[in-house]
Amino acid sequence: MNPINLTRRGAIGGMAAAVSAATLAKTATAQTGSGGATFPVILSTWDFGVAANDSAIARLRAGGPLLDAIEAGARVPEADLANHSVGKGGYPDRDGHVTLDAVIMDDAGRVGAVAALEDVTHAVSVARAVMDRTPHTFLVGEGARRFAFDQGFTREKLLTPEADAAWRDWLKTAEYRPIANTENRRRRPAPGSALDHDTIGIIGRGTDGRFAGACTTSGMAFKMRGRVGDSPQVGSGLFVEAGVGAATATGVGEEVTRIAGSARVVASMRAGMSPDAACREAVEHIVRLRGAAINGMQVGFIAIGAKGDVGAFALIPGFTYSVTGPDGRSTVRNSPYLRAAG
Repeated sequence: MNPINLTRRGAIGGMAAAVSAATLAKTATAQTGSGGATFPVILSTWDFGVAANDSAIARLRAGGPLLDAIEAGARVPEADLANHSVGKGGYPDRDGHVTLDAVIMDDAGRVGAVAALEDVTHAVSVARAVMDRTPHTFLVGEGARRFAFDQGFTREKLLTPEADAAWRDWLKTAEYRPIANTENRRRRPAPGSALDHDTIGIIGRGTDGRFAGACTTSGMAFKMRGRVGDSPQVGSGLFVEAGVGAATATGVGEEVTRIAGSARVVASMRAGMSPDAACREAVEHIVRLRGAAINGMQVGFIAIGAKGDVGAFALIPGFTYSVTGPDGRSTVRNSPYLRAAG
């Protein structure tokens, strides 16, 4: 089996046993021949990305390759029952089914993705199996589910009692209304409000200058059955390119998909923009394209450039992202944004 069995607690323990942050920080003073940093950089969306980053760094320190580290990081929120935007514990669609989407990609063009996957917690690892064990890049629905079981993944009930209760509350009014930035809300909004729970995107640059990334989600809460957002779509929720960088997106997936947002960010970096500027350009393009149709919505991007520089930009306030830099410590930053909410 390929799936990596790392928990949040295990990741922290692995970090403690690994090399010290001081050692990692010391290596940050060196530069590669091309001017890029020799330390790894991990970047992920939202506050809960800190635990994902820590797990990824622990895997790297244990000697694992970057792609394994990215997968390990994405698995942390997937298994967190308190996180209702990813994996087990995610809020269901409007018919009461929890369906998961995920993608994983490296800068050699290897890709695996799944969408509308049911009964398996770690969608990112099923996506990794699609990458490693099939000639395809994307499996969906019942086919993805059958493939997962054929590969030895455990069948699990994903609808938790808390998520089930939230769905039953929503059914009282069946009001489908996305709310921006709910990923960082620690308490559930009042019954009757549909939640725009979204995704975690995690991207990384290794010490060798190679890139990898993943994106995993349970999708928009109480979505129409069969709805798939940007998260598992290469070029929309995630894009990685050798020698250029990596980008991932969050927010209302339909708006990201309209412009192939992550691919656009990477293309802008290829053209010479910084990660910050490239993320901003994508957000501004959405605004030009959609105008008043996106009032009150959130869209955000994060990116890592060729030399390990990072950037982010969002449509409205509230988007946060987690950065793990040369000292091995993960911190949360507030993203710059284009305009006030409302």
